[in-house]
Amino acid sequence: MAEWKTRSKQALLLTYQSFGVVYGDLSTSPLYVYKSTFSGRMFKHQTEDAIFGAFSLIFWTLTLIPLLKYIVLVLSADDNGEGGTFALYTLLCRHSKFSLLPNQQTADEELSAYYYKGHLNRNVAPSSFRRFLEKHKKSRTSLLIIVLFGACMVIGDGVLTPAISVLSSVSGVQLQAKNLPDGMVLVIACVVLVGLFALQHRGTQKVAFMFAPVVILWLFSIAVIGIYNTVKWNPKIWRALSPHYIYMFFRVAGKDGWYSLGGILLCMTGTEAMFADLGHFTTSSIRVGFSCVIYPCLLLQYMGQAAFISKNFSAIPISFYASIPRPLFWPVFVLATLAAIVASQSVISATFSIIKQCQALGCFPRVKIVHTSRQIYGRIYIPEINWILMVLTLAVTIGFQDTNLIGNAYGIACSTVMFVTTCLMVLVIIFVWQKNFLFALGFFLFFGFIELTYVVFAYVKVSEGGWVPLVLSTIFLVVMYVWHYGTRRKYLFDLQNKVSMKWILALGPSLGIVRVPGIGLIYTELVTGVPSIFSHFVTNLPAFHQVIVFVCVKSVPVPYVSADERYLIGRIGPKSYRMYRCIVRYGYKDVWKDEDDFENNLMMSIAEFIQLEAEGSDISEGSGDGRMAVVRASEKFGTRLVMLDCNENSINNEDTISTARSSKSATLQNLQSLYEQESPQPSQRRCVQFDIPQGEYIDPQVKEELLELVEARNVGIAYIMGHSYIKARRSSSFLKKLAIDVLYSFLRKNCRRPAVALNIPHISLIEVGMIYHV
Repeated sequence: MAEWKTRSKQALLLTYQSFGVVYGDLSTSPLYVYKSTFSGRMFKHQTEDAIFGAFSLIFWTLTLIPLLKYIVLVLSADDNGEGGTFALYTLLCRHSKFSLLPNQQTADEELSAYYYKGHLNRNVAPSSFRRFLEKHKKSRTSLLIIVLFGACMVIGDGVLTPAISVLSSVSGVQLQAKNLPDGMVLVIACVVLVGLFALQHRGTQKVAFMFAPVVILWLFSIAVIGIYNTVKWNPKIWRALSPHYIYMFFRVAGKDGWYSLGGILLCMTGTEAMFADLGHFTTSSIRVGFSCVIYPCLLLQYMGQAAFISKNFSAIPISFYASIPRPLFWPVFVLATLAAIVASQSVISATFSIIKQCQALGCFPRVKIVHTSRQIYGRIYIPEINWILMVLTLAVTIGFQDTNLIGNAYGIACSTVMFVTTCLMVLVIIFVWQKNFLFALGFFLFFGFIELTYVVFAYVKVSEGGWVPLVLSTIFLVVMYVWHYGTRRKYLFDLQNKVSMKWILALGPSLGIVRVPGIGLIYTELVTGVPSIFSHFVTNLPAFHQVIVFVCVKSVPVPYVSADERYLIGRIGPKSYRMYRCIVRYGYKDVWKDEDDFENNLMMSIAEFIQLEAEGSDISEGSGDGRMAVVRASEKFGTRLVMLDCNENSINNEDTISTARSSKSATLQNLQSLYEQESPQPSQRRCVQFDIPQGEYIDPQVKEELLELVEARNVGIAYIMGHSYIKARRSSSFLKKLAIDVLYSFLRKNCRRPAVALNIPHISLIEVGMIYHV
């Protein structure tokens, strides 16, 4: 009972917070829907039948798309609590061979979060449709491009939503201050936008607590105003709930009515944010918030506004503010402005989530990701993207200065994202849910027909501002695909040029060089084999570390990887070589831990692997270069080694520490001490010493290997990375040279370096220049 109360309180808290993040865009759409619908050609069709028909279209659009499609169906396709187009794509990649990620392993399929809950039957024979998609690389590439295009449209939403929401809300001031020039309204809107983006570093959770009361008050205010207008102006408006009035609308407006669909679809803008922002909250909190509050409040407002317009046709361009009772104008105006800020917040949060997923899956350059909540990993802030969105939003606002033109662009972005989601949902229904093909076909025909109709008539207005999301999406799509293409080609080059194990074995345990105390961590993207960077060291340097660990930090297409399943440890060559492989697996919404935790966990994992190997535990065969084992945290984890702080260990291990320090010259020790004093970040690193607990070991060789591992760790760890330069071959086509030599090279030079992204301490880093001809 107590646990149920705790869960209920948590669900209600998340529902409350969701109002400040998710629904802002949906709740502010009444500001501009009727204005956009009856602009242009529809200006001459200002009749009661047309108004009733427009409201009927809005009612059924909200009911079928946000409520039925998203709340009932699409939210059920969450990827272990994560939403968005990339979440659907990762679901498909795990259940079918659609992925283009090159470093995937069979061991990844054993992750507990890998297969969709409730659909664990892996022995189902693949259909001919699935075999066709898996067999042809062009079909898989096309699927990725569609997903990337949908993700780019979400980024376009992140630019257009703040512009139209804030400008629409602020422009209402001219109804009371009629002498206020348009330029001053524009300045006010720009100041609000700058303040909005400056607040993003505070984090989604803090913003949600600040804005949730605003949205709730706003929703109940517009609902009450809607009821008031319905009763006062035209109570017969409730009859428009019948779809018969949709027929009447097109009969009255004719061809012009179809063109007005670009304005009608603005009533469901922000719907995709409910799915994309799912990682910030839960499915139940989103469903409760929309079904119990958002949906009824919006319908009451649209109904009341339509009732007002049906008796005041001249007020259509300012219908929302004109329908507000005069004594309530200023309070509602302030609420509208604040709600517009919340509307922008929801799409900005969705944009951050999309960028994070794209980067984790190798489809976006490395950018700084700040996790703003210790409890929920999905709440993030990306400084570079935040300021890019701000500049683009200000450019759109200043460039257009007209909500109708921005609305045309907004409609294209919104409808395109929804249609992409529908297409992906069809594949999820077939391959993940394993439903009948007819059910998937019915889903596509029903929702696809509705959304495709909106898409067609939204794209008619490309020349009237609709080109903006297309241009923005094209630019981001080129960036994403070029980065994915260059990263993939680099990995394939490494795979083809990896060092032969025969060559390694021929060198002997000493590898033909002097083995000095310490641990060398060689970072590589390869999950099998020895990278070519290692041969450069062995060939050109006279010495290398006593213990060598090849580290691969990779993302797997799951939202998160539990700590028990994160480390995959293996051995390269015979035991006497002291060469290990460590594959660190992270999900696309996992948090990369700092280097101290990584070093310590790595030591514990290798020690556990050594013991498991000696005990003959279940260790799977590696890919030609050794056996791999998932080192899980258990009751006996960590008993192979004892980890103590240096101050606790100073007396018992004085000899060990002195031996460790004596391996470095006095000059190096002085340089390290000076660096630690001047650099604030390394000075905060935890000083740890390892030791072997007292006791008898069954196998003396295990104790010997652990002792050698401890001695090497106490001496120190060096990080070795390749500083690669990628160039296209001379025989490559012009497009490939443009993509690799120009675009990918530019992106790589201007994104975060791998060492920074992995939090590698600068004083311990060794970089080796490499040239890749791909």
